[in-house]
Amino acid sequence: MLDIIYEDEAIMVCYKAAGVPTQTAKIGQMDMVSLAANYRKNKGEDTYVGLVQRLDQPVEGLMVLGKTKEATAALSEQVRERRVVKEYFAAVYGEAKEEETLTDYLIRDGRKNISRVGKEGEKDAKRSCLEYRKVAQVNDKSLVRVKLKTGRHHQIRVQLAHAGLPIVGDRKYGNANGEYMPLGLCSCYVEFSHPTHGERLSFSVKPRGKAFEVFDF
Repeated sequence: MLDIIYEDEAIMVCYKAAGVPTQTAKIGQMDMVSLAANYRKNKGEDTYVGLVQRLDQPVEGLMVLGKTKEATAALSEQVRERRVVKEYFAAVYGEAKEEETLTDYLIRDGRKNISRVGKEGEKDAKRSCLEYRKVAQVNDKSLVRVKLKTGRHHQIRVQLAHAGLPIVGDRKYGNANGEYMPLGLCSCYVEFSHPTHGERLSFSVKPRGKAFEVFDF
């Protein structure tokens, strides 16, 4: 079932549950684009759904979808020009600083679907920057709110792990022997200009995953 936060004639803002793909080529596996298209079909509308930004399959939270090609193109342009504000909650192991800016150079291995921290000037290394501030600390876990300054493959997961703050449930970049639960990463806030009338819009959600249960929301 599609969890719609906001909808009008041009856009849809939806909540994606952890484990649901943004888009998939696998037969029989439901994804956000298919869910949105089926929703529109059941309403008797055109089934076009434009993908504005992706969320990795293990990540929960807000997604923006276009209902027309024109709206999708306008929103995608905002993403390219970094006029879309995206923030995330991350549940991490360790005692995070009150606030910090992380700048690294990430190298993506598309064949293995992983990224790693390289060195400035290294082949294929891309400058990657994020800011975070600590919201809460409970025992050995911190809750941080992350603001992306760039958009790289697995950026938050890689940079926080490299900083000694692996995300709870991240068996790819964190502790493979750690607690087994869904990834503690949520796209909690998005802000952009409406593609039709230009009004600045913002939306927020609270995390729903198990990794966040120790924190008071």
